[in-house]
Amino acid sequence: MKLLVKVFVFGTLSAALIAFLWSGPSFNEESLKGVRVLVTGASTGIGEQLAYHYARLGAQIVITARRGHVLKEVVKKCQELGAQKALYIEGDMAKPADVDRVVDFAEEQLKGLDYIVLNHIGPSPYQMWDGDLDHTRWLMQVNFHSYVQMAVKALPALEKSNGSIVVVSSMLGKFCSPFALPYIATKFALNGFFGSLQHELMMKNSNVSISICILGLIDTDSAMEKIKGVIDVVPYPAHDAAWEIIKAGALRQTEIFYPSYVYYAVLFRDWFPYYRDMAIRNSYTYQP
Repeated sequence: MKLLVKVFVFGTLSAALIAFLWSGPSFNEESLKGVRVLVTGASTGIGEQLAYHYARLGAQIVITARRGHVLKEVVKKCQELGAQKALYIEGDMAKPADVDRVVDFAEEQLKGLDYIVLNHIGPSPYQMWDGDLDHTRWLMQVNFHSYVQMAVKALPALEKSNGSIVVVSSMLGKFCSPFALPYIATKFALNGFFGSLQHELMMKNSNVSISICILGLIDTDSAMEKIKGVIDVVPYPAHDAAWEIIKAGALRQTEIFYPSYVYYAVLFRDWFPYYRDMAIRNSYTYQP
C-alpha cells in the first residue's frame, strides 16, 4: 500500500512538473507590434511595468488610473521606449460611468481594441477585518464589478479583432487567508467569474480569449508597505510579473501562475487541509 501511495505521489508530481514546464506555442514579440491595448491601474506597480513592456514592443497603448499627473509621466516614458501611440485617461473605477468612459476613449483613440488588461485594485487595509461593510462593498465595485463591466463593454470590439481579455488576479483568490478579507473576496470573485466566462465563450465559439494571471507576492511599493511586520514572504519583481502577464495574453493561455511556487501551492491546496490552514495562520504575526 505504501508503495502504491509513493508511486501515485511521484506520478502526480511528475505530471505536474511536465504540465508546468511545457511551454506550448512560443512567444513571438513581433506579434505585439502595433496591437491596440488598454491597461488599467497603470500609474504604478505591475500596471506601469505592463505599459513599459508594451511600449518597447511597439504597441499602441491607452493607460488609465485615478492620478492623471502620474499617468502623464508614464505616457512620456512609453513614447520614449517606442510605443506607436501612448495616451492616458483618468478614471475612478468606483464610478460605473468612468468605467464605460475609459473603454469608449480607448476604442475611439485606438480605432478598436486587441487587448484589455484588467489590473487595477482599490486600496484596502492589511489587518484583521473590522466589519466595515461599506468598504467591502466599495472594494467589490473597484476590484470586481468594474472588471466585469469593462469586459462586457469591450467585448464587441474584441470580437471584431479576435482579441483578448487579460485578468490580473492573485494567489489570495485561491486560498482563504487572514488580514485581507475584502481583497481576498474580490479575487475569489474574479477567478470564479472569468473562469466560468471562459467556458461560456468557448461553448459559443467566441474568438475572444480570457487569460487569468494568478500572482504571488509582487514587490510593488503598496504591497511591501502593507505586509511589513505582518508576514515575511519573499517578493518577486513587478517587471517580471508584467512580462509573464503579457505573454499569457499573447499566447491566449487560459491561466498562468507567477512565480512557479504559486502553481504548486494551488495544486496541493486541498491535500492536507489541516496542515495547510495551520501553516497559513502560523505565517502571520498577530498580537490580540
